[in-house]
Amino acid sequence: MRDRLVAALVGMTITMIALYGVPRAYQLADLVTTQENAKITRSANLLTVVITERNSAAAPVTSDFLAGLLNTGESIEYVAADASVVRAGAPATGEDDIVQRRSLPGGGTVTITRSGDVVDERVSKALLPLILIGLGLVAVAACIGYVLARRLARPFGELAEAADHLGRGRFDVELPHYAIPEAERIGAALRRASAKLDGLVEREREFAANVSHQLRTPVTSLRLTLEDLSMWPETPASVASELTSSMSELDRLNAAITEILELSRGQRLGDAVDVDLSELVGDTVDRWKQQYADSGRVLVHDPTEPVLAHVVPGPVVQVIDVLLENARAHGTGRVVAGARERGRYLHVIVADEGLRTVGDEVFQRGTGDRDSDGHGLGLTIASQLATSLDGYLVLAEAATTTFVLILPAPGVHDVILGTVPHVTVDVARDGTADVTPDVAARQSGP
Repeated sequence: MRDRLVAALVGMTITMIALYGVPRAYQLADLVTTQENAKITRSANLLTVVITERNSAAAPVTSDFLAGLLNTGESIEYVAADASVVRAGAPATGEDDIVQRRSLPGGGTVTITRSGDVVDERVSKALLPLILIGLGLVAVAACIGYVLARRLARPFGELAEAADHLGRGRFDVELPHYAIPEAERIGAALRRASAKLDGLVEREREFAANVSHQLRTPVTSLRLTLEDLSMWPETPASVASELTSSMSELDRLNAAITEILELSRGQRLGDAVDVDLSELVGDTVDRWKQQYADSGRVLVHDPTEPVLAHVVPGPVVQVIDVLLENARAHGTGRVVAGARERGRYLHVIVADEGLRTVGDEVFQRGTGDRDSDGHGLGLTIASQLATSLDGYLVLAEAATTTFVLILPAPGVHDVILGTVPHVTVDVARDGTADVTPDVAARQSGP
């Protein structure tokens, strides 16, 4: 903004100087040329009188005599009545030379010439002050423009910094009042937004704390009960094993509650570590296979070479859990899960054999619920978790229902917003899946 204001003021000054200076320069050049013509005319008349008097006195007209009458850049040619020629000064041959010729009373002519270079030099000297004044005005305008631009841009720079702090979650921004009406209106709007956001975040934190207590208390109580049951002597070994497995699931549920609540508070989900997505998918599939078998469904892991990622494992597992639960509850046929490396992207795929009947609206709240056989809030939460990982959860362009979690590859800061590629998935009969990103990009995301 500051540079644009300076450029605008300097440009306006240059325009005004040009509108005045260019016509003035032409006028000044014409004036100097007219004055030089008048001078050479007077010189020619004076020279005619001097030579006529000298001829009357029978005195010779020599080159030395004529040279004493010359000015800078002039030459004289005297042709006597007997056709003899006397010259003084270097003859000028330029097209812009000023030439005056006079006839003498006793016969003969005298010609005086002034070089055009001398005229141009005097025009340049006359224009030099005008040019210096113009350059000085431009320099003054640049200095004034810089001071004014700095004064005008400072409030907007402070407002931009305050808006950046608001975007980063800092709502204790204090903004001064400004004399510029536009800046003052923006500042007032930011103050109101800061106060409202601060209150909203405070209420959400209180709500998250209450929810955390309400959720963790029964989960902890249930885990303690199961732990006691597993340690009773009367409990059969097979039942104790199932109880121990259930306690592991409760621990995972407790961790998931913690991470989701931290996500709702805007906190970090944990520290990113190097993980093999293919192995992570395989472990999750192994945990879900029994539930699929109880439902009469087949869940297949499509193993590949290690797909290394630098992510927080917890949210990735939660997204896979949501996708597997969604495929079990709403999909049909065999379900295939796997991971692939695609250049700057890493793909985690969960595909079933059911026909695709929904679009990207499935990630929005309110598109379905449990009673209407919809997909509920699970996919919405999974989409938000994917975003917290700097990734995307998308529905692939395939005939069957195929979800793809797109994550940035190691070294890539994030999946750039608005450039998520289309992905197509081929699921073979043997349970393998191949994901291919299209060259074209689309303007969408969770």
